[in-house]
Amino acid sequence: MAGSGVASIGECMLELSGRREDQWRMGFAGDTFNTLWALRALTPPDRAADYVTAFGDDPFSRDQMAFLGENGIGTAASPIIPGARPGLYAISLTGAERSFTYWRSDSAARRLADDPARLEKSLEDRSLIYFSGITLAILEKAARQTMIAAVAGARRAGALIAFDPNYRARLWPDAETARQAITEAFAVADIALPTFPDEQALFGDETPETTANRLKQVGVKEIVVKNGDEPALVTAGAITEMVPAMKVIAIDTTGAGDSFNGGYLAGRLAGRDPTEAARCGHAVAAAVVQVPGALAPFEVLQEAFEL
Repeated sequence: MAGSGVASIGECMLELSGRREDQWRMGFAGDTFNTLWALRALTPPDRAADYVTAFGDDPFSRDQMAFLGENGIGTAASPIIPGARPGLYAISLTGAERSFTYWRSDSAARRLADDPARLEKSLEDRSLIYFSGITLAILEKAARQTMIAAVAGARRAGALIAFDPNYRARLWPDAETARQAITEAFAVADIALPTFPDEQALFGDETPETTANRLKQVGVKEIVVKNGDEPALVTAGAITEMVPAMKVIAIDTTGAGDSFNGGYLAGRLAGRDPTEAARCGHAVAAAVVQVPGALAPFEVLQEAFEL
């Protein structure tokens, strides 16, 4: 029997953004955390929302955990690793487009699957579990297998599994390893949220329809192929529809796809059909790109979601 809580698995990093005259703002972000942030804003406060990762025992890790708690996000049974610390990235902007510089090779989150029992406990009693290709990429092969097994177990227990491959070539040893791991993850997913340029780069897909058809063959029942500011292809059961993005003036596109995922999944949890949930995702993403950084205030997300 499915539970009521939601969980997102991955790496929450220190984020440096907003450089002005050598002044930086430090926050917390990361692809799966950005999605959970939107889900926390857009789901009832009595629905548990947990970030499943591993933390260090340094001051920055303690600040991370405090930030999560202050915003209604738990950490389930996530371990604290003595001597470890968070990863770090800095955002550089050219207009609204961003590039990233990372320091993450020894981040605590790389050990999130070291204790299978803790990981399984973190995924108990969930209505929805979300993870990404970046979650897979930061783990060693054995840990990836442990994590996928834990997700599959939660699915058998009734949890809905959502997965965004979010392919980042520099995180993988080679493309074949990425293709294999991502395909294994699709096989345990109920909802797939790929981005077409990523799928084209990794799998050679010619069109969003090619991506959707490939995922249907793996067994995914509900697929949303995002494509930047182009329409998203939604296919689920008898539904196949292109859902237009909202046109806005972006100031920072960081976290746009992650926020789309949060809006989409919140819509589905609220009982909206896939097409309407995709409209919610576009509205939430449009709100996020109009503020600096990956995380928009909850009230901004909530206003967009209700449009």
